[in-house]
Amino acid sequence: QVQLVESGGGLVQAGGSLRLSCAASTSIFTFNAMGWYRQIPGKQRDLVAIIISSGSTDYADSVKGRFTISRDNAENTVYLQMNSLKPEDTAVYYCNAKYRNYYYWGQGTQVTVSS
Repeated sequence: QVQLVESGGGLVQAGGSLRLSCAASTSIFTFNAMGWYRQIPGKQRDLVAIIISSGSTDYADSVKGRFTISRDNAENTVYLQMNSLKPEDTAVYYCNAKYRNYYYWGQGTQVTVSS
């Protein structure tokens, strides 16, 4: 059973930075893609950033230029560097891994940006 464990969330002031980590229990080469999603209570879970097996990345328009997704293959970890944070970035952030047609999820980590 694949496990994804997120860490790095917390409370930060607007304009600040946080780095989220997602540690996988297996080699991340296993996955077709890994990504970060976020969810606000009562809303759907939205894609924030994705990195596919080739290393290509893509971002939601709302975070382009501010967030960067990366991976450390040796540590089986994917990161989300979040800079210039805004109050509207406040959400629970979830790590996701896709293998064929199956999706694995982490437990989520809360990010709160104060104004």
